[in-house]
Amino acid sequence: MPSVTHDDAPLLADLMPWSVAPPRLGRGWPAAPDPAALKARWDALMKTAGPDREALFQPTRSRTGRTAVGRLPGRPGPGGTERLERASGPCPEPVRVLRAPFDEQWLIPDQRLIDAARPELWRVADERQVFVVEAATATGRGVRTRGERARGAVGTDGPGGVPGPPLLATSLLPVFRPGRVRPLYRRPGGAEPNLAPGLSGHLTARLGREAPAVDVLAWTVAVVRPGPGGLTVPLTGDAGMWDAGVEVGRRMLWLMRRDGERPRLPGGRRPYVRAPLPARPPAVRYDRAEEALCFDEGRISPVPPAAWDFEVAGARVLERWCAARTEEAEPGTLEAIRPAGWSQTWTSELLELITVLALLAELRPRQAALTDGATADPVTPAELRRAGVLPVPRPARGPASVLDAREEGPEGQLALI
Repeated sequence: MPSVTHDDAPLLADLMPWSVAPPRLGRGWPAAPDPAALKARWDALMKTAGPDREALFQPTRSRTGRTAVGRLPGRPGPGGTERLERASGPCPEPVRVLRAPFDEQWLIPDQRLIDAARPELWRVADERQVFVVEAATATGRGVRTRGERARGAVGTDGPGGVPGPPLLATSLLPVFRPGRVRPLYRRPGGAEPNLAPGLSGHLTARLGREAPAVDVLAWTVAVVRPGPGGLTVPLTGDAGMWDAGVEVGRRMLWLMRRDGERPRLPGGRRPYVRAPLPARPPAVRYDRAEEALCFDEGRISPVPPAAWDFEVAGARVLERWCAARTEEAEPGTLEAIRPAGWSQTWTSELLELITVLALLAELRPRQAALTDGATADPVTPAELRRAGVLPVPRPARGPASVLDAREEGPEGQLALI
């Protein structure tokens, strides 16, 4: 049976052609793990005026208190488009976002606070959307932030970290760098899949069964790998191999999106709080012998080594997640406005995150069985070119024309798109 190596596999950039650079906040304070803290930060900003407000805001070349911008698409209610230096009133209701790999936080959805909000992503964000984020470079390693490099987030307490998947999937808007964002759908309501035109039809003919967009995405998440020219997705016409890959990918999507039924580890392996966490825990420490996360006297166990060693973008996911909730902020800044102590909600989220990472790690052998070696009955780039799927037409690489509702521009004017 013919086979192909990953070097002769189609590029992800061709199979999911529309991509957007990730949103760039430009300042850390509009996002936080706690929505009440965001409202308190907004109130503190509104209580200042003139140069004091501008300093608290932390202006950049892209955003100052005088910058005129429109409302983010999909935000309810009027107002919120006057220049920030004159703004007053309550905080826009925070929305849930993916602030870092596997780290769900909250964001003030106000374009005046965000250097590059990427409105085209907000226009297609809804309950049916799946955002795919490139978490690895062509060499297989992500880019660590300056703060992560400075504090050595990979750690030195045992074996090196185990890289996570090259692609992350989320139902929430991702607002972290560096990888590009590829929505599964180009329009709201799950309409117009962001796939190379004709790809699903060609795969359906090769496999002898339907290949809907969500199954193409599941296969992609399961088998995608870094290649010389970018992330590659080996495709197969072998129905048995396809089914196996789609099954693995569907479970990965369920775990990464964390929607529906909560994931659980078998009894005896579920993490629990063995000793209460302090109100202001220090940096987390992992006890490999005891398989425990330690916050001074606070302890959570069992935490499998595979969950602790799980890395994305060169940093341990659990270490980075805990640091976002324990590191001190610079006094006098809006980021210094934080909850008085560690919340029960964070504990619940941490227990679920440990579970998700452990279950994802358990899928690695099944992923390896799909990707180690050659792909059976390959669907190569050359075949896709003969079928007219490649090259991708230019319009498929840009956003669709989406304007289902009026969008308010700067100073309350109607936005023209």
